[in-house]
Amino acid sequence: MSFSGLEKITGCHVVAIPYPGRGHINPMMNVCTLLASRGLAVTFVVTEKWLILLRPGSGSAPNTLNIQFRSIPNVIPSELTRGSDFAGFFEAVCTKMEAPFDQLLDQLHPPATSIIADTFLAWSVAVGNRRNIPVALLWPMAPSLFSFHYHCHLLVASGHLSIPFENISERKDEIITYIPGIPAIRLGGLPSIYTRKNEIIKRILEAFSWVTKAQFILSTSFYELQAHVIDTLRGILPIPIYPIGPSIPFMLLENRVTPSETSSGNAVDYFKWLDCQPKNSVLYVSLGSFLSASATQMHEIAMGLQTSGVRYLWIARAEALNLQETCGEMGLVVPWCDQLRVLSHSSVAGFFTHCGWNSILEAIYSGMPMLTFPLLVDQIPNSNLIVEDWKIGLRVKEEIGVENVVGRDKIARVVQRLMDGDEGIDLRERAKELQRSCQGAIEKDGSTFTNLHAFMGDLLRITNLEFVNERT
Repeated sequence: MSFSGLEKITGCHVVAIPYPGRGHINPMMNVCTLLASRGLAVTFVVTEKWLILLRPGSGSAPNTLNIQFRSIPNVIPSELTRGSDFAGFFEAVCTKMEAPFDQLLDQLHPPATSIIADTFLAWSVAVGNRRNIPVALLWPMAPSLFSFHYHCHLLVASGHLSIPFENISERKDEIITYIPGIPAIRLGGLPSIYTRKNEIIKRILEAFSWVTKAQFILSTSFYELQAHVIDTLRGILPIPIYPIGPSIPFMLLENRVTPSETSSGNAVDYFKWLDCQPKNSVLYVSLGSFLSASATQMHEIAMGLQTSGVRYLWIARAEALNLQETCGEMGLVVPWCDQLRVLSHSSVAGFFTHCGWNSILEAIYSGMPMLTFPLLVDQIPNSNLIVEDWKIGLRVKEEIGVENVVGRDKIARVVQRLMDGDEGIDLRERAKELQRSCQGAIEKDGSTFTNLHAFMGDLLRITNLEFVNERT
């Protein structure tokens, strides 16, 4: 589908502010790229650290004339990272980003006419309300997780959660049936922040108390993926919700230079390697860019992959060199790859994943069955979606926690089930069915196109602007 339409929108200036993490910035960028391609002027605001990574020409930012980049200071202490102190990082984001963002808005010309902010940035709604400009909150995870957070008070009222939060892991097999739009789920299947004592959940609940004070909600999912959840939320929320995903860079696939044609040594290696493998023979392995498994677990994964006898491409960041020595000839281990293009390669037949939402959307777009290895937070219920609801994957890791190491023998068995057996064929067929649903959503008259234009129309009406047709 092409989003390069004939409309030109005058006087509309959207300021976007994502949560400062790759899994939030990327979907926000993809949403803004769609909006900019439809004629909206967008200012994309990140911290100084992220501005360096997203500078035009870096390969991480779109080449779109309607998007400009601005930064606010690194309000997060340099020694504090999401990996080393997630709770401290989250607290700093919630308390220290509002003031510099508010000051930046005073410096923008033309002035902002609307704000798109990550749902976790509750202060953005207060900023918009003070300035009398509409705010759209972008939800970058599964719609079902939105429903969990929005209805967390039901968990408290039922006695399944208490405030202050306590460790409830011993009650993990209790069944929850009362979250609107969500089928029965084990208490242990909730996000890990619910089942371990921590302060983060309090900030999340605070953020969700501001949701209905915004004017719109945008979802990075496409409607058909969780239609019942979206319909249920639409019946409950007093503001509209628009699923405009999958918020992945699918629109760039046809236009992007193939990495094997660039000067990057790693890019040349992994695409040439994939080109030499038989069709549907490679397992793609990636556990995301945020947290890694323990060194012991990584070694067990390496041994399990080797034992399985399956070809694989493993993205392992800093551990790539050491793991390559362990993995032998059947596997290629590199620190980074163009994931969506890899998942779309004809030799790739499965995805060993940490179950991050963006990775799931890329797998669905590519028609790829998954082996689930969730590490934390939303990845746990995401694994349930893959295995139980959509039935397009198998579990590798069931018990969350660094101390729960999955052994090489189990890893090898599950890999073989997906890649070599009839079970894998069935999973692949269902994944292809879901892929067709996804591709239908992003056709010209599909749900994504329809919701995108409904949101834009409502946004322009609330700001007293309108489309101006322009023949190109």
